[in-house]
Amino acid sequence: MPRTRTVYSIRVTLFAWLLPAAVTVIILAWLVHGLLLEHMSRSFAKSRLLEEANFIEHQLQEALSQNRPFGDAGRSVEEVFHHAFAIGMGDQQKVSPESWQPVLTPLLTGQENGIISASAELAGSSTTISYLAYRRSGDFEGTPFTIVVAEDLTALTRGETKLHLWTAVLSGTLLLMLVGMIFLAVHLALRSVRGIQQALLQLQAGERERLDQRMPAEFAPLTDQINALLNTLEQRLSHSRNALANLSHSIKTPIAAVRQILEDDQRPLDQQSRQQLVRKLADIDQQLEAELRREQIAGPRIGHQAHPLKQARELLWMLGRLYPDSHFELVTALAPEATWPVDEHDLNEMLGNLLDNAGKWAEKQVILRLAANNGTLTVRVEDDGPGVAPGQLDSLGTRGVRLDQQTPGHGIGLAIVRDLAERYHGSLMFELSPSGGLAATLELPATLG
Repeated sequence: MPRTRTVYSIRVTLFAWLLPAAVTVIILAWLVHGLLLEHMSRSFAKSRLLEEANFIEHQLQEALSQNRPFGDAGRSVEEVFHHAFAIGMGDQQKVSPESWQPVLTPLLTGQENGIISASAELAGSSTTISYLAYRRSGDFEGTPFTIVVAEDLTALTRGETKLHLWTAVLSGTLLLMLVGMIFLAVHLALRSVRGIQQALLQLQAGERERLDQRMPAEFAPLTDQINALLNTLEQRLSHSRNALANLSHSIKTPIAAVRQILEDDQRPLDQQSRQQLVRKLADIDQQLEAELRREQIAGPRIGHQAHPLKQARELLWMLGRLYPDSHFELVTALAPEATWPVDEHDLNEMLGNLLDNAGKWAEKQVILRLAANNGTLTVRVEDDGPGVAPGQLDSLGTRGVRLDQQTPGHGIGLAIVRDLAERYHGSLMFELSPSGGLAATLELPATLG
């Protein structure tokens, strides 16, 4: 059943998140500006009323200490202030201006001190105003007094509203600029995506062989993996062509010999000829088996992992029954759940061939060592068999060498292991083991690339 491909646009996703976020930020900033503006203007008005109340109290105490009339203090305050105020001392009251008398007189007779915010109508006016007042009560030489200072907030509120509206216009302009910058940023950021898209089209059309490595850091892993996949496909195609060429070359002579025997009408098919046919057909069968095993090699594949400990234990159990006279031992510090970036079948092929070769020639013991250190995966197989001559170590597993031309006892399996090691950009080395047998060391990179 084909999978349903979900298509979405990075551009649309970015706009769907960035544009509402930009609008939300600008609106919140404008609302916060209004709140801060109102708070600052009210705080400024309160501090000014407090200063004026201090000044009135000072003028009142100065007039009383000099035995001047109560009205002198009120007139000196009128010359300085343009705000409304009221002074009450005993039965005497002074309210300025007169239009504020209906508002301030009740405050003189009230009991609440401090900042008072309220609304009221002035004398001779039908318009309701909002005002801010400050009331203070005190005592001077046994005579109680009350001071009220008030300010009409209409002009202040009008100024706040006007400034807030201008801020809204500025915020709208900034929002348009921000939207434009978002469009520009998204366009520039996605230019590299369009470059990758164009490169893929060129790759599909055969105009290029690999993707450009000059990509943003965020897309570098993607281009590296695509190039690695292309390299793998090219290597597999090259290996397949080489395998077909090798197979054609290797079986051409045996087939010609068999054909010559079968087409020779002058000579009867005696026992010697039959044995010769069997040998030639066995050669063909061996070559076919070897190439088929090579073609089963997957090579590095992204997303595939093998479990070395599990696979090693299964192979050791199987080979221990195949070669009951030899003891197979596993030496490793790997965790039970450790994984290697190797195709499972390929790892089985490498481990199986190395262990099978060691089991054939071991006298009593085969040791398998698995390790992963410093970015290298290591497989080492040691046996205590007769080994090989030091001068013949380099010829083990040589690709293209016929089976009957190799050192006796080390067959086509080692060549397959070497081929696999090359595909994984690793190496296969042979040396004499401490017990005198053969030691094969396979090293593979811990990361694909």
